[in-house]
Amino acid sequence: MFGVLKKTLGICLIGLGLGIIMVLLLPITGWLFLIGITIIAVGFLWLAC
Repeated sequence: MFGVLKKTLGICLIGLGLGIIMVLLLPITGWLFLIGITIIAVGFLWLAC
């Protein structure tokens, strides 16, 4: 049960990060882009462990 919840949360984090990046590719601002990359990285790390 916890493993499924963990994967779901990881996928949500990756999706959130991608969404932030997609929105920000319109007006390019570096710090929000980095936040998006960080959220995706955390999502993948969450899925990995």
